[in-house]
Amino acid sequence: MEDISHLKFEINSKLEKEMSNLTLLKDSLKKSNNNTENMLGILTSFETRLRKLEQTIVPVYNETENLRRRQENIEKTMTTLDHVLGYYHIAQEADMMIKDGPELHGLDRYLQQMDKVLEALVYFKKHNQNTVELRDVAGVFEQGKDALQIEFQTLLARHGRPVPAVVIIDCVGVDDDTTATEAEVQMEHLPEKVIEDLSDISRWLITNGNSTDFLKDYIQARSGMLVKSLSGLRDHLKTSSGTSVTMKAPHSPALSSKFSKQKDTPGRKSIKGLGIKSYTKKASTVLLKSPFDPGHRRTGSTSDALKEDSCEVDIDVYITELSALLKLMQSELQLLTQIIPEKYQRTVYDNIVQPGLEVVVTAGETLASFTRKNIGKREFNAVLSIFPVVKHLRSIKPDFDRNLEGCQAPTRAKLASLLSTLGSTGAKGLEEFIDNIRHDPDKSSNMPRDGTVHELTNQTMVFMEQLQDYIETAGAMLLMHDVGGRKLSRGELAASSEAVDDRKSRLKLADYCSKVLSALGLNLSNKSETYSDAFIKPIFMLNNFNYILKSLKRSGLIELVHLWNKDVEMLYKDQIMEQKKSYSQSWSRVMHYIMEINEPMSSQRMMNPEAKLKEKEKQNIKDKFTGFNKELEEIVRTQKTYAIPDVELRAAMKKDNVEYIIPLYRIFLEKYRKMNFTKNLDKYVKYSVEDVQGIIEKKLFDTSA
Repeated sequence: MEDISHLKFEINSKLEKEMSNLTLLKDSLKKSNNNTENMLGILTSFETRLRKLEQTIVPVYNETENLRRRQENIEKTMTTLDHVLGYYHIAQEADMMIKDGPELHGLDRYLQQMDKVLEALVYFKKHNQNTVELRDVAGVFEQGKDALQIEFQTLLARHGRPVPAVVIIDCVGVDDDTTATEAEVQMEHLPEKVIEDLSDISRWLITNGNSTDFLKDYIQARSGMLVKSLSGLRDHLKTSSGTSVTMKAPHSPALSSKFSKQKDTPGRKSIKGLGIKSYTKKASTVLLKSPFDPGHRRTGSTSDALKEDSCEVDIDVYITELSALLKLMQSELQLLTQIIPEKYQRTVYDNIVQPGLEVVVTAGETLASFTRKNIGKREFNAVLSIFPVVKHLRSIKPDFDRNLEGCQAPTRAKLASLLSTLGSTGAKGLEEFIDNIRHDPDKSSNMPRDGTVHELTNQTMVFMEQLQDYIETAGAMLLMHDVGGRKLSRGELAASSEAVDDRKSRLKLADYCSKVLSALGLNLSNKSETYSDAFIKPIFMLNNFNYILKSLKRSGLIELVHLWNKDVEMLYKDQIMEQKKSYSQSWSRVMHYIMEINEPMSSQRMMNPEAKLKEKEKQNIKDKFTGFNKELEEIVRTQKTYAIPDVELRAAMKKDNVEYIIPLYRIFLEKYRKMNFTKNLDKYVKYSVEDVQGIIEKKLFDTSA
C-alpha cells in the first residue's frame, strides 16, 4: 500500500509540475502575440510613411532627370554649333597652311588640316549647297589636293636617283656569290622617311581626294629612273672594261671575251662573278691548245685581216643588262607595294617596266638584225653572239614571267617575242651555215697550195666547237624553227619556247652536226679535184679529215655526234687510212727501181759477185740507181712543199714512209753494192740507207729544208 501511495504521490507531483509549465507557456504565447501585433503595427506605419515619401520624391527625381537631359542637349547643341561654325571659318583658317604647302608645316599636320577641310566640304555639300562657303571650301580643298600632288612629285624628283652601277652589279652577282647565310644586296631607291610620306600622300589622295593623277607622276619618275639605271650600268661596264661603244662581229676565233680577262675594278664585282661566259672563250681555248706546228699554221686560224662590221650591242654588257633589268624590276615592284594602294599596283607596275623592257627588246632586235645582215653576207661567226643571249634569256625568263604576272598581255609577251626572234635568227644562221658549206666555191685560187687544212674546215670546226656550250640552246632553236618541216609562226614559237625537251634538243643538234660534217666532207672532196698534182689531193684530204676528227674529240663534240651516228669516228679513221694508201702511191716511181720487178741478172750470177758482169747488166744496174736517185730527189723537191700541220700526223707519215721504203732500199743497196758494175761507185750510189732515212725524216713536209 505504501508503494501505491508513493507512486500516486509522484504522479501528482509530476502533474502539478506539468500544469505549472503549461501555465507558463500560455503566458509566453500571449506575450508573443502581443509583440507580434506591436511589430505589425510598426511595419504598417513604416510602410505608410515610405509610400508618402515616394509620392513626394518621384516627381522631384523626374524633374531633375528632365533638367539633366536638357542640359546635355544644350551642351551637344553648343558643341555641334561650334563645330558647324568652324566649317564656316575653315577656309580662312586653312588657306595660309594650304598655300604654304606640306613641306613648311609637316606632312602630318597638313593632312590633318586637309581632313578638316574635307569634313567641311562634305557638310556643305550635304546641307548648304550653292553657297559661298561651299565654293570657298571647295577651292581650298582643290588647292590642297594639288599641293599634295606637287609634294608627291617633288619628293620623287628630289630623292629619286638611278641605282649606282656597282650596286646593280652586286645584286646581279649575288645569286652566284652569296651563301645562304649572307644577306642579299638591296637596292635603295628612296629614303625610308620619304617612302612613308609618299605612301601617306598616295593613300590620302586615293581615299579622300578621289584622284589618281599622281600615279602618272610616279610612273614617269620611276620608269625614267629604271632606264637611267640601265644606261648608267651600260656606260659603267663599257668604261671599266675598256671596250668601245660597239661590238665587233666575231669573225676571228682568236677574239676573246671583253670581260673574261678583265681585272676587277675597285668597288664592283668582276663580270666573272656574274656567271656570264663569253661566247668566244671556247674558240680562244681551242687555239691555245692547238697541236699544230707554228711553222705550219692553219689557214685562217688566227685573226686574219677580215672585214669587220660593228653592232651597237655589246654581248657581255647586254647579257648583264638583262639580269640587271630583272633585278631592277623586282626592286621596283617591292618599292611600289610600299607606296601605291594594292588596287592600282599592277597597272602602275605595267607602265613602269615598259620603257625598260623596250630598251632591252630594241637592243635584242638590233642584235638580231645585225646577225641577219651578216648571215646575208655569209659571215656566220656573228651568229655565235645570239647563243649566249638566248641561253641566258631562257634561264631567267621564268623569273621575268613571275614578275610580270597581272600585267597586260603585250607587256608579258615582249620577252617571249624577243626570244623567238633571236631563236629564229639563230636557227636561220645555222641552216644558212650548212648551205654555205655546200656551196662554197671550188676555186683553185681558194685552195692551200701546200695541201694544209682548208680555211673552210678550220672555220667550220671552230664554229661547231663554240656550239659546245650551247647544245640545248642551239638544239632548241632548230627544233622550234622547223618542227616537222613546217615553219612556225611567231606566236607558236613563243608558246613552244619553254616546252622543248633537253634530250630532243641534244639529238637535234647532233643531227645538225652530222649534216655539217657530211656537207663539209663532200665540199672538201670536190675541192681536192682542183689540184693538178694527184698526190697532194690525199695530203689535203688527210689533213682535213685528221683535223676534223681531232677537233671533234678535243671539244667533246664526238660524243654529241654519236647520239645521231655512232659510226662517225670509225668512218673518219677509215677515210684517213684510205688517204694514206692513196698518198703512198706517190712513191711508186721510186719503188719501181728497187723492188726488182725486172731483175737484170740471174740468181746464179748474184751468188757470185766476183763474176764479171756484161755491159748490158752493168747498164741496167746503173739505170736502177740513176732512176732511184732522180725520183727520190724529185719527190723531195715536190713533197717538201706539202704541209702536214699536225705534229703527230706528220711524224706518223714520215714513219710510215721510212717503214715502207727503207727495208726495200737496204736490200736493194746490199744486193748491188757488192757487184762490180762501175768504177765510179759514188756517182750512182749517192745515198746510203741512213741518208735516205734522214731525207724522209728531215726534208719531207718542210719548206725550210
